[in-house]
Amino acid sequence: MTGAFSRCGRVAVACILAGLVAGCGGDNLPRGHADYAPKITAQTVAPLRVVGKHDAPVPILMYHAIGAAPGGAPYPELYVRDSDFTGQVRWLANHGYHAVTLRRVYDYWHSGRPLPAKPLVLSFDDGYLGDLTVALPVLAQRSWPGVLNLHIGNLAPVRVRKLLRAGWEVDSHTFTHSDLTALSGGRLRRDVAGSRIWIQKVLGVRADFFCYPAGKYDAAVVQAVRDAGYLGATTVEEGLARPSQGLYTLNRIRVNGSDGVAGLARKLEP
Repeated sequence: MTGAFSRCGRVAVACILAGLVAGCGGDNLPRGHADYAPKITAQTVAPLRVVGKHDAPVPILMYHAIGAAPGGAPYPELYVRDSDFTGQVRWLANHGYHAVTLRRVYDYWHSGRPLPAKPLVLSFDDGYLGDLTVALPVLAQRSWPGVLNLHIGNLAPVRVRKLLRAGWEVDSHTFTHSDLTALSGGRLRRDVAGSRIWIQKVLGVRADFFCYPAGKYDAAVVQAVRDAGYLGATTVEEGLARPSQGLYTLNRIRVNGSDGVAGLARKLEP
C-alpha cells in the first residue's frame, strides 16, 4: 500500500479493528458533513420527472490515472492525458451529458429522484494525484462531481477532503487492492468492511458504494460487500449500468489512454 497515513488515519485504524468486532453499520456517522450534492447551475439540463422505482440505464465511466504515462509503465492504457480528459469532458457537456454521483443514480433508480436528462457518473479508481490537479479543476468549471474509488493510502486525507468540498463522492476500493476472491474471513472483512469504516471515521462520509479491485469478485465477495452495508458495487464489466443487472455488479465503461474524444464518443453510441 502506497502513501502514508496521517495521525488521524492511524487512530482510525484502531477504530476499524474495534468496528469489525462490534459490527459494520454506518449509522453512527459524524454529523458535521453535508451530503456533498453538486451545486445546481445554469448548465444543469432539465431533469427527468420519474416517479417510483425504474430500470433506466446510466453510463458509469471508469478512469484511472489522469496524466501522461511514465516511461515503462506496466499498464499505459490506464493513463488518460490531460488534454484528452479535458476534451472528453467538453464533448460530454456539448452533447447534453451532466455528471452526477453514484448515490444520486441510486436514488434515481429507487425513488425516482430527478436527474439531468443525460446523466452519467465519472468514476476514478485508486486515487492518483491527477484526480486533484487535473480532474478536479476541469469538472469544477461545470460544477460536476466525480466519484473517487479510494485505494486507501494512495491519496492523503487532506487531498481527498478537497475533492469532497468540491462535491465529489468517495467510495471504497479497499486497503490492499488485492484479489478479493483469494481472501476469506478476517482478511476479507478488513478490506471490504474495514475500508468503509476507515473512510467514515477519517473522512466523515458514508462510502455507500464499493469498487472491486481489478473487477474480481465471486459470491463470497459480493456477500461480504452486502454484509458491510454498502448499497451497491461497481465492476469492470463493459456496458451501461442498470439495477436489473444487480446493484452489486454494476457495469462501467472503461476509458483507455488511446481512446481520445472520438473513442469515448463511440463507446457511448446507442
